[in-house]
Amino acid sequence: MSRRPYIRKVERNWWIRQPRYISYMIRELTSLFVGLYCALLAVGLVRLAQGPAAWDGFVAAFSSPLGVTFQLACLAFAIYHSVTWFALTPKAMPLRMKGEPVPGIVIVGAHYAAWAVVSIVVLIGAGM
Repeated sequence: MSRRPYIRKVERNWWIRQPRYISYMIRELTSLFVGLYCALLAVGLVRLAQGPAAWDGFVAAFSSPLGVTFQLACLAFAIYHSVTWFALTPKAMPLRMKGEPVPGIVIVGAHYAAWAVVSIVVLIGAGM
């Protein structure tokens, strides 16, 4: 009798077989773009600390057509990531109140409401 464990081969395209796996992989890919955008904002803070000339160069780079396209792509990825994560939240975070499960639509709605409130606070804080 062999003591070697059975190791099933996993193909590289395992995630293409089902739509929910494709959605999962796209959501994971979008997190890379969100992280990259956050890193670029940190670079912007460094440029701001370096003085007006460095800040103006950073703003010019972000205002170029390529910079605007990148920002719009990151916005689309962030929205996709948020929407798919909010839809998944009732499964990842099932809640019970007074022994009864909270309906998924309430959990998702609470997340969207919190997102709207935070967005409004940020817009007010930015002076818009």
